[in-house]
Amino acid sequence: MLSAVIITRDEADRIEACLRSLAFCDEVLVLDSGSTDDTVSRARALGARVEQSDWPGFVAQKNRALAAARGDWVLSVDADETVSDALREAIARELAAPRAEAYRVCRRNVYLGRPLRGGLAWPDRRVRLARRDKARWEGRDPHDVLLVDGVVGDLAGELVHVPYRSLGDHLARIERYTQIDARDGSVLDVLVRPPWHFARAFILQGGFRDGFHGLLYAVLGALYVLLKWGRHRL
Repeated sequence: MLSAVIITRDEADRIEACLRSLAFCDEVLVLDSGSTDDTVSRARALGARVEQSDWPGFVAQKNRALAAARGDWVLSVDADETVSDALREAIARELAAPRAEAYRVCRRNVYLGRPLRGGLAWPDRRVRLARRDKARWEGRDPHDVLLVDGVVGDLAGELVHVPYRSLGDHLARIERYTQIDARDGSVLDVLVRPPWHFARAFILQGGFRDGFHGLLYAVLGALYVLLKWGRHRL
């Protein structure tokens, strides 16, 4: 049995596309933390099992969703992601005769309407499909990572990711997430880490191939790094 799990809060504008792409799963679980829009009603209308809870943080909430799933296999998806046809077919093939305890997927990040081909946005490999009893979420909020006891394979196809609704949403997310992720950085951290992030994202890993979108993505990534390491000093 395959369960898909999504954690949500106020995702009414995106939850339907996400859930429709998960129709092939045996169970779809939405763990909601106090949505004030139509997220819950839209999810239930599409057949999802909806549970509600408080908000303990990204890592803890994803572990709650993992534990609440009923399937032996769990596909973890965010509300701003959709499973492509090629990925759906790859999942079906692998689960018919599993060769690993978990699988990485490649995310195709779409930034302000443009699929990114380079920089830190591609290839964006994440472990998302795993045996429920072999996996656990760890990391430091808001950056969670799915760790697995056992062999991890790779899946063909893409998980399509639209992380920001607009430029304003991106800037708001930077402000919110760097408050959570703030580090007590040194002067050296503040001076060196942001330009290194930009150089790595835009030049060394080919973000320049995405033109203005790649430039903006790299610049705002460097801004995130600056605020993350410099909030206590700026």
